[in-house]
Amino acid sequence: MKFKDLYQATKRRASVIIDNATGKVVAVGTGLSVMAGNAMAAVPTDVSTALSDAKTDAVTVAGLALVIVIGIAAIKYMKRAV
Repeated sequence: MKFKDLYQATKRRASVIIDNATGKVVAVGTGLSVMAGNAMAAVPTDVSTALSDAKTDAVTVAGLALVIVIGIAAIKYMKRAV
């Protein structure tokens, strides 16, 4: 058997193995996404309300932090300009 023939045979075999592995990865990923979708559908309304309230609080705190950082930067800039 020539080296070129061996190379081609190995290349074909590797391609088949990669195709099989890719199919398995896609199948597992699809299965996990379907399971995650089912898990999210079973969340009670109290939990979703609490998450919504937490999001509102987090946005408020982030906005306040941004205002504080901008205020500190402005004060430092004014002190440096003098």
